[in-house]
Amino acid sequence: MLQPSGLPDNLRNLDRTLVMGVLNVTPDSFSDGGRFNDPDIATNHALQMIKDGADIIDIGGESTRPGSERISVQAELDRVLPVISALADSGVAISIDTMRVEVAQAAVAAGACMVNDVSGGKSDPEMLGYVASLNTPYILMHWRGPSNIMNTLTDYQDVVADVTNEISKQVEVAVAAGIARERIAIDPGIGFAKTVDQNWPILKHLDVLEELGLPILMGASRKKFLGELLVKDGVPRNSDERESATTAISTLMAARGLWAVRVHDVKSSSDAIAVVDRIAKTP
Repeated sequence: MLQPSGLPDNLRNLDRTLVMGVLNVTPDSFSDGGRFNDPDIATNHALQMIKDGADIIDIGGESTRPGSERISVQAELDRVLPVISALADSGVAISIDTMRVEVAQAAVAAGACMVNDVSGGKSDPEMLGYVASLNTPYILMHWRGPSNIMNTLTDYQDVVADVTNEISKQVEVAVAAGIARERIAIDPGIGFAKTVDQNWPILKHLDVLEELGLPILMGASRKKFLGELLVKDGVPRNSDERESATTAISTLMAARGLWAVRVHDVKSSSDAIAVVDRIAKTP
């Protein structure tokens, strides 16, 4: 199983798909916006996710849902830093979900052990240079533009080939900036600059992305394409009722040996991965 270098020892030694628990300390994220605005509530939720099987807590202070607008750097810092500090004191492996170098710097100083940049270094020209100075993993996602316009950026000749090619080019940009290739994990960006139907070929043909030889993080949890799949009487399934579908994807990703899945409901995906892992290790 491919892993990025720079992981904490306890994660490096896990020979299975890791579970990254989503912690949005935002008022407007598509699934759980507003639920964890209070730092104490957010911290307790993160600790519960660890108990439920999360290996990493991914903390984000800026919503990247379709149509969302940017917030100030200070607002993002004010949201994430109290939670990171509290969790780092508890020994939790923390990923900072940000596109801003100032936030990444402060988060790493507070105890984050990896940077998850949904723009893959395209949003902030200083990000890649800063990450090059670290020894932590860097998660580079496929990204064509900010959330308020990404739904207009869905023109592909071949979505699988194009996404893979665009990720490959950005990985080379990151390497040229000084980030060791072995520290990079990639994320195909399910739901980002992709129509509902364009997500399915990426999941079906992951072998194409795997040819890049890099660890893969899959973030499909509760996304719109699952709600559209599970439509009933013309009404898409709402985000809180997409967990069974999310767990199915986590199961498939674990069976493929992907590095990690990023999910809201940790317990269901963790249990599914445990089953896959047990079967795989049975003589």
